[in-house]
Amino acid sequence: MEESHQLIYEWAKPFLNTRKNDIHIEISLAYAFKLLETEAGDADIVIPAVLLHDIGWWRVPEDMQLKAFGPQFDRELRRVHEVEGVKMAGEILKKVNYEAGKTEEILLIIDGHDSRLEAISQNDRIVKDADKLFRYSPRGFTIDYRRFGIERNKYRKWLHKSVDEWFFTATGKMLAREALAVLDQLD
Repeated sequence: MEESHQLIYEWAKPFLNTRKNDIHIEISLAYAFKLLETEAGDADIVIPAVLLHDIGWWRVPEDMQLKAFGPQFDRELRRVHEVEGVKMAGEILKKVNYEAGKTEEILLIIDGHDSRLEAISQNDRIVKDADKLFRYSPRGFTIDYRRFGIERNKYRKWLHKSVDEWFFTATGKMLAREALAVLDQLD
């Protein structure tokens, strides 16, 4: 990871200590790097957006968080983490003196990374795919089916059905299907 991205990550870390976001960001970041290998995107936008996209959960009370994401969620409550995340990410990017033009796109991506169903740019497509791929990783899958209280096989079937609906890039769809093949073998 580049030095500027590492600095952003260091500033973000304290805000990732909720909702297992520390694990989520680690896995999503690995997927972002994989996506950037084959999908055209600007790492100086994608990587900071991935690092910062969920820091706004820090401002949502933990007892309310499960109502704001997952298979059944409250749209208004989910929106809170995006709005708060934009404010917090803006502060972090200002502290590290990040380039203004790139900061603007990063904040636009964060503001709607879950609630906006369409992508606003190729960079946003990559961020959205990296974010969703967490659910398909063995660790993310286990975290999510347990925290949502969904039977493992039912959750896996739901993920199978969601690939074409959720993913924007060919690489994202391919990585999701590869991860599902691994999950299918675990049963």
